[in-house]
Amino acid sequence: MSFYRSESTICIDYKNSLNTLDNLNSDEYFLPTEVAIHNKSNDCWVSCNGVVYDLTDLCKLWLCTRAIKPIIAYAGKDISHWFDHNRDDIKYYIHPVTGVSVPYCPHGPIPDVSDYVVPSTDWRPLNKCPWWLDERYKLGKLTKNPRPCRIINVLTNTSCVIMVCEEDTIKRIQERASLFIPHGQNYSWTFEGKDINLDGTLTENNIPDERERFVACGLPEDYYVPSIMCYYIDEEDLYESD
Repeated sequence: MSFYRSESTICIDYKNSLNTLDNLNSDEYFLPTEVAIHNKSNDCWVSCNGVVYDLTDLCKLWLCTRAIKPIIAYAGKDISHWFDHNRDDIKYYIHPVTGVSVPYCPHGPIPDVSDYVVPSTDWRPLNKCPWWLDERYKLGKLTKNPRPCRIINVLTNTSCVIMVCEEDTIKRIQERASLFIPHGQNYSWTFEGKDINLDGTLTENNIPDERERFVACGLPEDYYVPSIMCYYIDEEDLYESD
């Protein structure tokens, strides 16, 4: 889902599952706003350490249990503070009574984390891959830089500003803008009179993001948004050129 501003014009072994961000199979990137709209128990996304998770099935699996409540409460939000960034694992702390290192769950126990922090006959070790390391729940990556992009449809003389991921290729931006330009592949996309590499990102196409520069000068960050011009390609014109 994209947000517009209109203008008048299979678990893996637990011990070997500390995968880094670069090992994700999916190259898809998501905006924080795209994560935020999935904020219910039957549609639950979260972000953690730059990874986007779809925990809807986890919510169904742990339905009506105490452990799922923190997950539902943080649906659509970032939960990086629950985890150790260096270990890609849950945070631990030294229990003040037992002196034992135990998982740190500031909002109560969560799925795959034992509820027992003191010696108990009910305690059992975790013998499976926890959900935060389970590839089944990982959707992709969270963008490091959501940035605005203005798209001008020369055919209809209209324009819109859409938020995109810094890592999005122009082809992905075409998909995001499909509500505005339903058949974007039938248009010639240009910037400052030059054709755009559809397999490249905005930055790779030398389309700058100057918001920090504007703010440093005391100007609004949206003082200027680079515009991509979209010209409709008539198939008859293509045949004539051939």
